[in-house]
Amino acid sequence: MIKGLIAALQFLTRIPINIPVDFNSKNLSKSTFFFPYVGMLIGLISGAVGLFMNFIGGSEVGAAFVVLSLVIVTGGLHIDGLSDTSDGFFSARKKDRILEIMKDSRTGTFGVIAVVMDLLLKFVIISRLNSSIFLPAVVLASGNARLTVVMLMSYTKNARPGGMGSMFSDGKPKKYFCFGLITYLAVLVFAFSYKFLLPLAAAFTASGLITLKAYKTIGGLTGDVYGANIEICEIVSLLAFMVVQSWI
Repeated sequence: MIKGLIAALQFLTRIPINIPVDFNSKNLSKSTFFFPYVGMLIGLISGAVGLFMNFIGGSEVGAAFVVLSLVIVTGGLHIDGLSDTSDGFFSARKKDRILEIMKDSRTGTFGVIAVVMDLLLKFVIISRLNSSIFLPAVVLASGNARLTVVMLMSYTKNARPGGMGSMFSDGKPKKYFCFGLITYLAVLVFAFSYKFLLPLAAAFTASGLITLKAYKTIGGLTGDVYGANIEICEIVSLLAFMVVQSWI
């Protein structure tokens, strides 16, 4: 499993880990177990930076540095997927043309709008989080989003065989998702609070809606849709924390 952990860290983050690991289907499948925990690490690093900057310059400065840190630590990997998915899905074209647009390295109008709204929404929501829930919200929003994407890899159809998304889904990671879900729920309840299940439920709901949209539009999911799912589910989780923070 150690190769799976290293693969997850190398794929999801830009943390320098100079240990060679083959990105074959076996290692990628194992890596999915660690996705939510790597997500929590990403959130912890970004949240810690935000807390420090919050102390120096206030809530808005802290929120801005959380958003910036999320981009730096992940290398903007998922934001790129959100941009490509938005360009394709909102192009009002047929399936084959949408997939071509999503594969195009150039960014269109809808892609730019999606990225701007993604960063802006995260900034606004994080800046309104209470200090008592600030770090748990950032940590768990990142973890929740990456747990949902493992569900998609495990149970949905891939729309573009041979792409990056199919490399994960073809590895049949269902058992790793099930085991990861159980352990993640245990960590969530016992290390945090059972009330934090609400943002997780909101993230799963959002992920389900994204899946329905993807099936209707391109007949399945791709690696870009996985990235878009992570970004959207982070926002939904953070929004859920903001809404219920008064009684969590």
